[in-house]
Amino acid sequence: MGSSAAGAWHEAEDELVVYPARLVRTLDPGRPTAQAVAVRGDRIRAVGTLDELAAYGPARVDDRYAGRVLLPGFVEAHSHASGGGLWRFPYLGYLDRVDPDGTSWPGCKSVADVLGRLREADAGLPDPDEPLIAWGMDPIFYPGERLAARHLDGISERRPIYIQHQSFHHATVNTALMRRDGITRDTAVPGVLKDANGDPVGELAESAAMALVKSVRGLLAGALDAATLGGFARDARNQGITTAVDLGNPDLMSEATVGIYRDTAARDDFPLRMSVAAFAFGWGGAAVAPIRDLAERLVALRERSTDKVRFGLVKFILDGTVQGFTARVDPPGYLRSAERGVWVCAPEEFRAAFEVCHAAGLQVHAHCNGDQATELFLDVVETSLQRHPRWDHRHTVTHSQLSTAAQYRRMATLGVGANIFANHIWAFGDKHLDVTVGVDRASRMNAAATALRCGVPISLHSDSPVTPLGPLATMKHAVTRLTQSGRVMGEFERISSAEALRAVTIGAAYLLKLDSQVGSVEAGKFADLAVLAEDPLAVAPEELPGIEVIGTVVGGRHHPAGRAG
Repeated sequence: MGSSAAGAWHEAEDELVVYPARLVRTLDPGRPTAQAVAVRGDRIRAVGTLDELAAYGPARVDDRYAGRVLLPGFVEAHSHASGGGLWRFPYLGYLDRVDPDGTSWPGCKSVADVLGRLREADAGLPDPDEPLIAWGMDPIFYPGERLAARHLDGISERRPIYIQHQSFHHATVNTALMRRDGITRDTAVPGVLKDANGDPVGELAESAAMALVKSVRGLLAGALDAATLGGFARDARNQGITTAVDLGNPDLMSEATVGIYRDTAARDDFPLRMSVAAFAFGWGGAAVAPIRDLAERLVALRERSTDKVRFGLVKFILDGTVQGFTARVDPPGYLRSAERGVWVCAPEEFRAAFEVCHAAGLQVHAHCNGDQATELFLDVVETSLQRHPRWDHRHTVTHSQLSTAAQYRRMATLGVGANIFANHIWAFGDKHLDVTVGVDRASRMNAAATALRCGVPISLHSDSPVTPLGPLATMKHAVTRLTQSGRVMGEFERISSAEALRAVTIGAAYLLKLDSQVGSVEAGKFADLAVLAEDPLAVAPEELPGIEVIGTVVGGRHHPAGRAG
């Protein structure tokens, strides 16, 4: 990851420090548990008993974690650093959330709650022309009349209002914003929803339609800066995460953007390693950059990776969302709809672009919610491998929500991994059972057990800020498959706590090609640890989210959990 062997091990004068713990759970099957971890510089020197570690020479014993449980730092393989800046704006989601600084945001349980929070935010903006931006709402939680421009016009007919939905695949805007950005009855872009008279209602579905909003939408994530990355890293630290992926930056052709990642991550107090993926196609309705230029850029950037920030991943978005009925699905499709979903990236465009990235030696993560999107991805991977054979590519289906057993068998054959959206089971499970795809298909969604039975390497992810960062909660969702109402969404797709823990540590590290560096507590790897109050394998699965995260260790540096960075 950018360091020479000598630099990685530091100089001989680095102090050897031994950290005893109540338990060290290593995720190394050769030595699954230990009594203590010995660290020299930023690397693990050895694990074992205190007597065994005495053989490694003089050491200082640091008892700060003596009553705690040490695990490899959790690895979040699908998240978005822009979430660190979103909390500048009102949160409108259905579920309660806690921001990176520890502030609780109660969920909005009705459209009236949403409008009430927007009115409060409107009253706090003294400039009547300043846009009101909010995020996190999803209409599927509010059956009946959908929130539309006319509702938002009741808050302000002058101020532009933009609401980003929870999925980030839809938005709702008011008339003032449509007027500002020229969205009218004559706008023929797919995804601009219209009423029976042909007038836009204010809902924009998927990237081509949302891209019409030029004046406000870019403010939502804000310019990438140290503050945004810092908020994201604090949130990760508070959840025990030491490595996270920013899965999709559209501006990696910019030296300024690359510099922000490198400079911010290099700070000793920045508690996170980051892998940064470039958006290719499927965002904003068009190519982010000419694909050959982007591929050449990423190959060059890969050589500029450091121990704290890594480049070289590519992200494609193939389809939409299940709860938005825009995921591309094969028959039998949705429960009560003949819709087949939306191609966010046109199949032929994706075929050509993927082959360029694959031939350049880049690793691709493709957003595939529907089974038809997964099939397209696997077809393209197979064709590209025939034309450009590559060992150990580790291309990954991300989300993989409706991937079938046959597709998982095919993934195993092709060497493709699956990063599974277990959090969706809790966040949207009841809606999948009753509204989107019905009990039969919902029981097979996010099929971690099938993937493992088929020999597919998996991870589990949050897609934060779509759902909250929190690997312990993600484990619970994959193990119990409980919905908000307490139903089990597919009992035979439940996995064990041990399998879930592996998925959010060494499993995620493997999918990112980082398993030689992080993901387990082994000699020679980075000294990256999650410090917990309890052992995740010793509590009931329902209790996993309640385990206290004491903090993290990243490269031998200690980062206590807390509200402030």
